Amino acid sequence: MALSSMTGFARSQGVVATYAWSWELKSVNAKGFDLRLRLPPGWDAVETPARAKAAETLTRGTVYATLTIERQGVAPAVTVNEQVLEAVLGAAQQLAVRLKAPPPSVEGILGLKGVIEVSDNVEREDDHRAAETAIIAGFAKAIDDLLAARKEEGVALGHILSKRLDEIAALAGRADAAPGGKADAIKARLAGQVAALMETGERFDPDRLHQEALLMAAKADIREELDRLVAHVAQGRKLLADGGPAGRRLDFLSQELNRESNTLCAKANDVELTNIGLELKTVVEQFREQVQNLE
Repeated sequence: MALSSMTGFARSQGVVATYAWSWELKSVNAKGFDLRLRLPPGWDAVETPARAKAAETLTRGTVYATLTIERQGVAPAVTVNEQVLEAVLGAAQQLAVRLKAPPPSVEGILGLKGVIEVSDNVEREDDHRAAETAIIAGFAKAIDDLLAARKEEGVALGHILSKRLDEIAALAGRADAAPGGKADAIKARLAGQVAALMETGERFDPDRLHQEALLMAAKADIREELDRLVAHVAQGRKLLADGGPAGRRLDFLSQELNRESNTLCAKANDVELTNIGLELKTVVEQFREQVQNLE
């Protein structure tokens, strides 16, 4: 199963009877899944099947879905408001008598607000239901297209993440091969530090000094961090190969990689190891940033 990104875009459209409709879907990153619908008034029946389709297909990301509907080829209906017209004519006649003015023209009366009402023709129930069915099917197609776009981007992200894991593995190998991280080098540094302390002329408890030396040696040993880095890289490669909604697990893995790289930097008392640790932190952060885009 392929990896999937959380970002994508899709559109579907069609015409049924007098209705021209279009869906526009846009998906962005989110911790969970959220579908935000914008529907025209009178089309609430579309919401439930649309939410069901999205929920069964997507697991993460915020999806903004906008439905636009226009009626085409429908002549407007023009009607005269008889009550308003009667009131206007009565007032006009009274004014004509009082002012001895000519009667108002037809154009003038029709131009008064409320006399003429213009509206769309009444919708046919069958046409409306047929449009609802087509719109729901169109949403399903848009969701499938969105999923395809997200998977296409997921493939590209998978290649990038795989390269980052290769870089992490290579840096761990360099740290393992660095002379400063070898047991002999650590012992030599500790021996030098102990010798410097002894030369100060201060009196030290040999047993306590031995214990401190062992503790310092344990803190300087990066073997455990390197082993965990190798294990984390192997786990990351497996998650990428398995595919599917692996974003959360890879995000947790990036936190573990960051923890090991921080510990390696803290333990490094060698310039080469310190530089490797800093490079490692940079690559791990790049890995984490890309993981945030995965479903």
